[in-house]
Amino acid sequence: MIKTLQIRLSLQEEAQEGILKKKAAKYLSLEEQTFSLKIVRKSIDARKPKIVFNYKLLAYINEHVPEDNFNFDYKDVSKSKKVHIIGFGPAGMWAALRCLELGYKPVVLERGKNVQERRRDLKAINQDHLVHEDSNYCFGEGGAGTYSDGKLYTRSLKRGDVRRVFESLVYHGATEEILVDAHPHIGTNKLPKIVQNIRETIIDRGGEVHFNTKVTDFQIQNNTIKSLVLNDTDEQQVNRVILATGHSARDIFYLLNDKNISLKAKSFAMGVRAEHPQHIIDSIQYHCKGERDELLPAAAYSLVQQVKNRGVYSFCMCPGGFIVPAATAPGEVVVNGMSPSKRNNLYANSGIVVEINIDQDIPKFEKFGALKGLEYQKNLERLAFTSGGRSQTAPAQRLTDFVEGTLSTDLNSTSYQPGLKSAPMHSLLPKLIGSRLRQGFAEFGKKMKGYYTAEANIIGVESRTSSPVTIPRNEQLEHPEIKGLFPCGEGGGYAGGIVSAAMDGERCAEAAVVGL
Repeated sequence: MIKTLQIRLSLQEEAQEGILKKKAAKYLSLEEQTFSLKIVRKSIDARKPKIVFNYKLLAYINEHVPEDNFNFDYKDVSKSKKVHIIGFGPAGMWAALRCLELGYKPVVLERGKNVQERRRDLKAINQDHLVHEDSNYCFGEGGAGTYSDGKLYTRSLKRGDVRRVFESLVYHGATEEILVDAHPHIGTNKLPKIVQNIRETIIDRGGEVHFNTKVTDFQIQNNTIKSLVLNDTDEQQVNRVILATGHSARDIFYLLNDKNISLKAKSFAMGVRAEHPQHIIDSIQYHCKGERDELLPAAAYSLVQQVKNRGVYSFCMCPGGFIVPAATAPGEVVVNGMSPSKRNNLYANSGIVVEINIDQDIPKFEKFGALKGLEYQKNLERLAFTSGGRSQTAPAQRLTDFVEGTLSTDLNSTSYQPGLKSAPMHSLLPKLIGSRLRQGFAEFGKKMKGYYTAEANIIGVESRTSSPVTIPRNEQLEHPEIKGLFPCGEGGGYAGGIVSAAMDGERCAEAAVVGL
């Protein structure tokens, strides 16, 4: 017999060994030795001073807990028909894995390097301020997902099988805790090995993964994609192409636009990174003074406020994390955040961004058509570059100085390795963004007492929250004008994180092989 239980533990009870079994036995009116437990879900409720751990459990009465079996039917596709996949981020990876299951050979073309070689370019941007345009925090094996710290929470429950994506991550080396935690997370330090394991699965089953292979042109005949030009010289014949290049592959948007292939401008969001000492966020969220209890993870937060008919909200919150330079070309400064698996860094950071309505908010950029949002992004990134000192040093301001409109005479310490430069962000940011951020931060301080503090920095700019362009597709997930081309993932405008991109990659693979 199997029964479902909901059990709540106090912080003190959570520390007691065997407490779940004892509580379950009392609830079931059974002896502990007559049943076994399996944790299905675990979450923490810290809304009140008395913190509660919530558990959803399955009690197996007089029977053993079945072992989880995460096996996938990855077929030998070495002699199968090919599906070309441009990009090896989450969408491209899961498109390739799904091709293996369906019996088709994925041929992955990735402009960047593998995870091992990619590390040298990340070191160069952090220490020497050198941006490698094809190998950075956005481009390379695993895409931006490898260095976005593996936050797996998603609201995209109708787009595919979330559990299936989680199980494939466990199959490739992730901890089984991601199957249980309400807000699962892997960690920047662990993702590279998982990504490498996915690549090895693809190659072992007969698929191909080509690094340093940049698609520089498409050859189209009779409204059908026929071949890809690689690195400006090599041409490869294709039948079906899944375009999973990510939201920062601007050259792809320009290429499609130059060929008069339909694109649409899409609303997006931009702003800054807010960085607090982690202990401040812990004290607010856990109602504690000093260090948080060792049983509690680094505290996170989620904030949203309507300001002048636009949403101002937190994005990609990284407790116990650090801020990184996410530029993909010289002459721009872009910041992003991530956390290691233990989330044990001294700082908490989050994007705080303003919703930008593409049809109303940037009229001066209308001349760029479908690329107007992209050009607006670039304009702000170039401003951050010049304001930061024409390097990867980022412009920054104390949070209170930003809101009050005062240049910071000094800045707080930071996790951002390239360094910070004091800048009047309150006047440099466009009014569309800056004025809303200033009011939003003031309101956030009312919602989280202690959040609005001079001990926090705001760092610019957080501009790559999502793609500012949508590549259209029909009900069959194919571009409505170009047969054989399947826009996919964040770059196509159809996902917003690792899990939703992975699910979209699977769906595109299933669509691409129809009739092949």
